[in-house]
Amino acid sequence: MSGFDLTIFDCDGVLVDSEIIAAQVESALLQEAGYPISVEEMGERFSGMTWKNILLAVEKEIDIPLSASLLDKSEALLDARLARDVKIIEGVQFALARIKGPRCICSNSSAERLDMMLTKVGLKEAFAPNIFSAKTLGPDRVKPKPDIFLFGAEKFGVKPEKCVVIEDSVHGVHGARAAGMRVVGFTGASHSYPSHADKLTDAGAETVISRMSDLPAVLAAMEQWSGVF
Repeated sequence: MSGFDLTIFDCDGVLVDSEIIAAQVESALLQEAGYPISVEEMGERFSGMTWKNILLAVEKEIDIPLSASLLDKSEALLDARLARDVKIIEGVQFALARIKGPRCICSNSSAERLDMMLTKVGLKEAFAPNIFSAKTLGPDRVKPKPDIFLFGAEKFGVKPEKCVVIEDSVHGVHGARAAGMRVVGFTGASHSYPSHADKLTDAGAETVISRMSDLPAVLAAMEQWSGVF
C-alpha cells in the first residue's frame, strides 16, 4: 500500500509519452512563425504548460503578437499525432498493479484528449471515472495553479497533506506543492533533459525517479518520512 489517502497522477509525461510529441508539433509551429526553438528546448522550458500559455509566454518575450490561428492549428495537428503515435510509459502497469488505494488523474490536457490517449494505451479503465482536466474548471485554472489538485482531493474527501502527486514538469510540481501535497518527480519520458531531476527537486519534489517501476517502493519508503516540505 502507498500509505497515502490518494495517489494523484499527472498524465502527459507520466502515464503516456506525449510531451515529446507536443514538443515536436509546437516547436515546428513556432519556428514557422519566426521563433527559433528546438524540440529539446520546448521540452525543457514549456513542458506541462498549455499551448495557450506557451504562446502568451513567447509573445511576452519577443513582444510580437502570434497568430490566433496557431491555437486551433496546434490542437488539430497534435490530436492527430497523439492518436497515431502516443504510447504508454514503460512500467506504468507494473506500478498501478502494486499501488493500492484511491487514485486519480489531474491533468492540464482537455477531457477529450485525456479520453483519447488513455483509451489508446489501455489505461482508461484503471482510472475512470476519476480523470480530471483543469480546463473543465474554468479559464485560467490550469497548473501551475493548485486548483486541479485541490479539486481531485475534494472529490475523494481527502486532506491535501494526505495526497501524493507524481509529476514530470516544474509547473506541475509547483501546483502540487501550492496545494499542500507531497510530490514524486518523474523523468522517465522521452522529453526528459539533463537537468530535469534537479529542476523538479528545486521546485519541491521530495524525490525523483526515472523508472515508473520504482514508484511502489518509493511510495512505501515515503510512508516513513515525516515530510520536511
